[in-house]
Amino acid sequence: MERLDYDVVVIGSGLAGLRAALEVSRQSRSRLHVGIVTKVQAMRSHSVAAEGGSAAVLYPQEGDSFEAHARDTVKGSDFLADQDAVERFVRLAPEELRFLERLGMPWSRRADGRIAQRPFGGHAFPRTAFAADKVGFLEMQTLYGALQAFPNVTIHHEWFATSILHDEGTFHGVTGIDLKTGAFEVVQAKAGILATGGAGRIFGFTTHGLHSTADGLLLAYQAGLPLKDMEFIQFHPTGLVPRGILITEAARGEGGWLVNSDGERFMRAYAPTLMELAPRDVVSRAEMQEIHAGRGIEDPDGTACVGLDLRHLGEERLLERLPQIREVAIKFLGVDPAQEVLPVMPAAHFVMGGVHTDLRGATPLRGLWAAGEAASVSVHGANRLGSNSTSICLVYGRITGAEAAAYAMGRQGDGAPRYQVSREEARIFDGVLRGGGDVSPYDVRDRLQCAMDAGAYVFRTGEGLGAALQEIRALQAQAYHNVVDREKEYNTNLTHVLELESLLTAAETVLVSAIARTESRGAHARLDFPGRDDATWLRHTLVYRGEDGPTLAYLPVTITTYPPTERRY
Repeated sequence: MERLDYDVVVIGSGLAGLRAALEVSRQSRSRLHVGIVTKVQAMRSHSVAAEGGSAAVLYPQEGDSFEAHARDTVKGSDFLADQDAVERFVRLAPEELRFLERLGMPWSRRADGRIAQRPFGGHAFPRTAFAADKVGFLEMQTLYGALQAFPNVTIHHEWFATSILHDEGTFHGVTGIDLKTGAFEVVQAKAGILATGGAGRIFGFTTHGLHSTADGLLLAYQAGLPLKDMEFIQFHPTGLVPRGILITEAARGEGGWLVNSDGERFMRAYAPTLMELAPRDVVSRAEMQEIHAGRGIEDPDGTACVGLDLRHLGEERLLERLPQIREVAIKFLGVDPAQEVLPVMPAAHFVMGGVHTDLRGATPLRGLWAAGEAASVSVHGANRLGSNSTSICLVYGRITGAEAAAYAMGRQGDGAPRYQVSREEARIFDGVLRGGGDVSPYDVRDRLQCAMDAGAYVFRTGEGLGAALQEIRALQAQAYHNVVDREKEYNTNLTHVLELESLLTAAETVLVSAIARTESRGAHARLDFPGRDDATWLRHTLVYRGEDGPTLAYLPVTITTYPPTERRY
């Protein structure tokens, strides 16, 4: 066992994690030692898959404003966003995009050399800055490159964090496994920032990479922290059928059409003003209604879906603005979007909920902050607007980095509780690694994803949610700690079993929260409760780990400027 000491440990290496580490270093002028613990090589974090852009008010002189961005975000959230958080976010977002520009971010440009922006769903102004359709990769590359200048930062690539160390309400570090050697590691720190991303892999049809398995949510949940608004899962309207690969919203922002089997742009019937650029929850429901009405098209395998028509944009524009999308479609489907309609349907894409934090990104555990998709501050509410996600990773990476730096600079280091360290090491190596049972963890994962795809998709019912919960709890009760591979080095079998606990726990919190919320709001669409119920449900769900399973509590939504109204697009 190795014990490492840092002033600040960042768990996760996506946009939020790298931006937080950079801010700790900047605020402390490299005096604070920062450790980044990430279960992948840092540049393989899921943030590299973001395609469309980052939202910010860059040109108020042309008609945009902070107020307009805030209003669009709050309306898009179906009024569940905390408006004080939204107001802070929209004011800081432009600073972050310009900060990246100073670091060398290769934004796409206007003819005059200024940062170009494109339309995006739910935004009343084209405020999404972009870099062709590779914005996440290039933002990550920019931040990763900038961190190389700071000798105080150490990145532990391919370390799997397994628990949060805490005592008397205070954070003390994390434990983990060095996947390269199989060694158990203890990382002691004065402050921590949780930036582990989302939980997309609780679904089978998803845009998320294989490592988006809710690990950070489990760490927080097991440490007694509440998860907030877990019932709100965003389904991106254009997941490429049959694989679920993301076809960026920028394809519609550049003028792409959604069409049914009759070739009609069916969004006229659902959002006549914004059409294909309505918020994602609206578009996803419209697609499923077309499919259920028998007006879908079929992919080569016979799957009912809808069409994304980019042919009218022309090959030259596709190569300039959407080169990666064209390449992906050709490589994975054998379809050139310059010549043929792409088959798409809603795919699980983003968790609006996450670890509950306050306006500063602080969790209820003193010394621990959360940022990015792992956190819920809440800016996104019941439905996130496209291109707000990368921006909020940058904004709250900066905020939590500054907060953690100030906290760590004023504290002496405390040792990690030894009993927690010993208990965690025994749990993994005497429990999970040597666990029994003959149930394949891969079969359990498949059954989990099938249950969620069936019961917690775009349209939900109490009956369907209940059946999915029953299946998830049956899977939890089985002996799935079946690790066939007993080697220590790169034991992916062990990793997958550990991830399975995260997936099952996240799925359970989603279902319990969704069953309780007897209304339709944003991405949570109940066929048995089709209306929004502000009198009862204008509040956030908190889910805690109880002795007999998840327990629920609620928080009021912070409303400052924009009273709830009916959403029309």
